[in-house]
Amino acid sequence: MTSLLDNVFNGLALGAVYALVALGFVIIFKASGVMNFAHGSLLLLGGYLTAVLHDDLGFAGALAVSVLVTAAVAGAMDRFLLQAGGPDPHTAHVQTIVTIGVDILILTDLSRRIGGDLLSLGDPWGDSVSGLGPVTVADSRIAAIVVSAVVIAGVFALFRYTSWGLSLRAAAEDVEAASLMGVRLVRVRMLAWCLAGALAALAAVFLAAFPAPGLERTTGQIALKAFPAAILGGMASPPGALAGSLLIGMTEALVAGYQSELHVLGEGFGDVAPYAVMVLVLLVRPTGLFGGKAAVRV
Repeated sequence: MTSLLDNVFNGLALGAVYALVALGFVIIFKASGVMNFAHGSLLLLGGYLTAVLHDDLGFAGALAVSVLVTAAVAGAMDRFLLQAGGPDPHTAHVQTIVTIGVDILILTDLSRRIGGDLLSLGDPWGDSVSGLGPVTVADSRIAAIVVSAVVIAGVFALFRYTSWGLSLRAAAEDVEAASLMGVRLVRVRMLAWCLAGALAALAAVFLAAFPAPGLERTTGQIALKAFPAAILGGMASPPGALAGSLLIGMTEALVAGYQSELHVLGEGFGDVAPYAVMVLVLLVRPTGLFGGKAAVRV
């Protein structure tokens, strides 16, 4: 029973962090129709900046700079590269391919800088643990759940109560109508990319924290596990990204916790479990858990 509770809590913590990354995928897709394959490299960039700056600025200062810089890089990538010819939704597939090239460039440079090192982000939790009843939990896991919950609530409040959120939702429904109504599509879209970059930088802190050994050049690949979470919930659904992330996090934690019982599926099944769940769900719900059928005029 204790083992099950350990796995469930770890799954909640993983799901909460994946939700930060998956929300970035969804926000960008809603704003621009672009699938951002450079999201993993943005996450690695945010973690790297925190790691190299925390000795001089302290953890909080380094994290703040990391979030701002990563948000600025994401916004600049959209504004000056992807939107160079204007916010044309009909070129989203081309822009998606461009993000693959950007990912290669950023990842190559960061991999050269990090090399084979394991970088500490200087987080205040370290390797300390706390007891919650019969369960022993890493403090970093508790912080991941609390911080992610607060940040995600803030993001949903932005969607619901701000003019930017209203503009984003209007543009997601009908770009041409939103433009005719005075929505500044370029700014709305750029701010969406900035927000996604900031969320990725924050997620890097918890992905590299204990019990992980630290930040390494492959940390950005963890963002790929949040990709099926976004697909599961429906690419245009922020609540779906949250639900999908929790499902993926739980799946990964339970498969890892009961690996010996699942040995018949192979030792590396934990790595592909999120994608297996995605395929199974999409067989039943092709539009995702929260996705809806789109009406198309013919």
